[in-house]
Amino acid sequence: MATISETSDRAIIDLLRQHDSLSIGELAEATSVTATAVRQRLNRMMAQGLIERHAERLGRGRPSYRYLLTDKGLRQSGANYSDLAIMLWNEIRAVQDPQVRRGLLQRLSKRMAGTYSQFVRGGSTAQRMESISRLMDERDVPFDVDDSGELPVLTARSCPYPELAAQDRGICSMEQMLFSEVVGTRLRLSACRLDGDSCCTFEAT
Repeated sequence: MATISETSDRAIIDLLRQHDSLSIGELAEATSVTATAVRQRLNRMMAQGLIERHAERLGRGRPSYRYLLTDKGLRQSGANYSDLAIMLWNEIRAVQDPQVRRGLLQRLSKRMAGTYSQFVRGGSTAQRMESISRLMDERDVPFDVDDSGELPVLTARSCPYPELAAQDRGICSMEQMLFSEVVGTRLRLSACRLDGDSCCTFEAT
């Protein structure tokens, strides 16, 4: 899945948001790195569908290229939803009826699972946990899987939703439902950072 995760990539994305298009030379000068390094980053982001290049001919000889954001790149570069997410979560918390509130969480987790599932591969529980771990790593949220025991364990080394979890541990319930749906088997939250544990762990039952 294409994500803008590296700081160097973010700098290039931000520059292209401010200009219609830029050349490798202009990007190298603006970011104070070599043209070779810029070219490598551009090639990676083009492969992800975030950036495209257009040829520009100025007289004879080989064309020069200018780089610009694709629609996908524009959507991701402006994806700052933290304030909105907190407000929406507060609205869910404000629902008085516990059954209605749990129903909302289930619907939300199923909707998110539908998005995640397209990136999850493997026939076994451990393999699908490994897919989740890689998916979260792409989002700069470190996860790992321990399948040395009788049942595999998915461990979150940091929280994907730190601001929300600090306000309401119901986010942990939603995450448990989400991972259970994606993995295809019921998981239980066996340890939680909110309880003083070093990390959150989800064990297959």
